Amino acid sequence: MTGAQIDETMVKAQETERYDVPAEPLRLSGPVTRPAPGTLPLRGDLAHIALATRYLVQNYVKPLIQEVGPGGAVLRLHPTAGAEPVTHLPGASQVELLDQVGSWAWVCRGPDGPTGFVPLAELASTQ
Repeated sequence: MTGAQIDETMVKAQETERYDVPAEPLRLSGPVTRPAPGTLPLRGDLAHIALATRYLVQNYVKPLIQEVGPGGAVLRLHPTAGAEPVTHLPGASQVELLDQVGSWAWVCRGPDGPTGFVPLAELASTQ
C-alpha cells in the first residue's frame, strides 16, 4: 500500500481480489474532468486501482476490505473532525480502505464512491 503504512494491529482488513491490475499500458489520452470532492477515490497522488484506465496518477492501490464499527462513522472530505461530512456509514457496513493519514483512514464504498476520511478508531478493530 502506498502512502503511510497501515498498522495491521489496529485495523482488521483483507485485500480484495475484486480488482485486477489493467493489462494494457496506462497513458494520457486527452483532458479529463476532475470529479467533485468526495465522489471518486482519486487524489493527486493516489487512486483506486479500478480507476487506472480512466485517471493517471503516481500510484494506484488495491483496497483492503474493512468493516465500520458498530456505532457507524461519518465520512468526511478531509482528515479532521470539523471537515465537511460526505455521508454517514452505518455500523457493520463494508468500506474499502485505501490509505492511512495519521489517525485517519481514507476509504470509499467502491470505485464509484463516495470517498472520504474516517477516524481509524471508528473502524472495527482486531481486539
